Order: sequence, then structure tokens, then C-alpha cells
Amino acid sequence: MSRYRTLSYRILLAAALLAGGAGCSADGADEAPAAQARTQAEAAPAPTPGSPFWVDPESDAARQVRIWQVQGRTSDAQALRRIAERPVATWPSGDNPQPGIRKAVEGAAKEKRTALFVAYNIPHRDCGKYSAGGANGVDGYRAWYGMFAEAIGPAPAVVVLEPDAVAHMVDGCTTPDHHAERYQLLNEAVEHLKKLPNTKVYLDAGNPAWIPDPYTLIEPLRRAGIEKADGFALNVSNFQTDATVRAYGMKVSQALDGKHFVMDTSRNGEGPLPGDRDQAWCNPPGRSLGTPPSVSTGDPLVDAFLWIKRPGDSDGPCRGGPSAGTWWPEYALGLAKRARF
Repeated sequence: MSRYRTLSYRILLAAALLAGGAGCSADGADEAPAAQARTQAEAAPAPTPGSPFWVDPESDAARQVRIWQVQGRTSDAQALRRIAERPVATWPSGDNPQPGIRKAVEGAAKEKRTALFVAYNIPHRDCGKYSAGGANGVDGYRAWYGMFAEAIGPAPAVVVLEPDAVAHMVDGCTTPDHHAERYQLLNEAVEHLKKLPNTKVYLDAGNPAWIPDPYTLIEPLRRAGIEKADGFALNVSNFQTDATVRAYGMKVSQALDGKHFVMDTSRNGEGPLPGDRDQAWCNPPGRSLGTPPSVSTGDPLVDAFLWIKRPGDSDGPCRGGPSAGTWWPEYALGLAKRARF
């Protein structure tokens, strides 16, 4: 059985076991309108067609929907459901990633669905820029990915491993004195996570606008352990169109002997910001949600469309945004209102 069919079979099997979407209705005629709105907003999200992934009912978007319902912003709340009712990745933070992972694993288990994670804690992360941080050295990272894997255990999961880590070595942002250590740690993390019985691992490979020549990624991906992973991830936190990302991914896949890949479609509905502008990747205006998460991609090499970047989380303190990874409700609302689905 091919890797594509294996992925589809395993996670679609979990979806097949799910007994429909949960509903909630208010049955008190004298209930206050605000309470009715809150009750309706707290209904469990309906499964997204073609997606076996878990939807967090307590996400920032879901909480914002409830707040706006109570405040009477019903139209905005309805628009924001386009985010709140779809699965987005969990990015565990801090030195101990286990609480966030266990919450997602337990929530997914109740609904017989698959949890989606991003492992983002490599030392010297983001070259000290907006998302600076990461584990404290080799031993710190080994302890961290060990806790990460322990928290997942036998649960069905997909992990996107270390956005930017390989591409930053290719573009020179991560200095050469850190390359050997990074390759070693990425290899170890892939191998450790792949010991889990039901976890798929996709090693991040940047995006077409960042590394224009896809073939410059091939040897770095091999050195980072791509052969042991299920595939690679493209367009994480970026805005390149589906067609552009797919064409790019096909070239990388061909050079890697048919390796599969996943695509981040969370905010690429309008494509990238037009023109050659500084920080086009950072909270660009006028963008929209992209293709909803699904494993029904119509392409045997594309395992899934995923919302890896959490729509509405800031890219950093640019264009009036809060710090990287902070929920920004008005930006989220713009993404949702411009969505074409």
C-alpha cells in the first residue's frame, strides 16, 4: 500500500468512526437572548467534509465567536465561524509541551479524530527574529522532543516538524557553525517521533517565494532526515497559491524519489501580497482564508491541505500587529470575511 493510501486509510478510518456532528439547541422560551447566543456558539463544531482532524472547541477563534455573540456582533461571529469550526494546528509552547499536546490528544480521542501539531522549538529558532527562542541547546531540545512524543503516545497524530529550520540553513540566515548541530537534531527528532505507532511526520521545506530554486533544498532535506519522515511540508505561515505550491512540491518530490507532502492553505486564498514589498510575509493586508483542511486533495502526492498557521495569529509586530503567535481578532475577521468558500 502506498504512503498516500496508508495516510488516507488510517486517518479517514478515524473519520469514518465519528458519528456525525454534535448539535445544540436552546429549549427555554424565556432564556435571555445573550444566553441563547452563547449556548448556540458553544455547540461542538461540525466535522469538516474531507477532514479527519480535531477541531478545538476552546480555540481563540471559538472563544471570540462566543464573545462577539454576547456583544451582539452576530454577523462578525458568523464570519469567524469559518475559522472556529475548522481544524488548525496546535503549536505547543514553552519548555514543557505536554499540557497542550495532551489536551489535543484527549479532545481528539473523544471524537475519534486525528490531532495536528507543529513542533517548533529548535535551538537558534528564526535566527533571533520575530519568533526567536527555541530550546536551550542540544540537551534541552532532546528533552523537549522526548516530552512531545511521550504526550502523543499511541494516538493518531500528524506533526509538522520545525518550520523554517531547513530553509534558514539554505538561505544562510542560520550561520554555518550551527548547521551540523541542527541536522543532527532534526534527524533525531524525526526518528524519535516516527517510533510512535500512529504519528505522521512532515519536515518543513519552506515555500516557493523563499527558496526559488527547489533543488537547493534536496540535499539539506536529505541531511535532515527526510527519508525517515512521511514527507515534507510547504507554505507554512505563508501565502503562496495552491497551484504555485503544488508545482513546486512536485519538483521537490521528484528529486526525493516521490516523497509526499502537505500544504498550508490557511491564509493563501488571495495569494501573496502583490509587488515586491518588504515584509510581504508579515501580516499582509487583504489576505483571506484558503482551501479548507482536507485529505481529499485530488493528487496522490499531496497527502493533505492543512491549516498549519493558525489563522488570526499575528506574524509579528508589523503593520500594527501584536507579537508573533498572539491572537489578533480583527485580522482574523478580515481573513474570514474575504474567504471564498
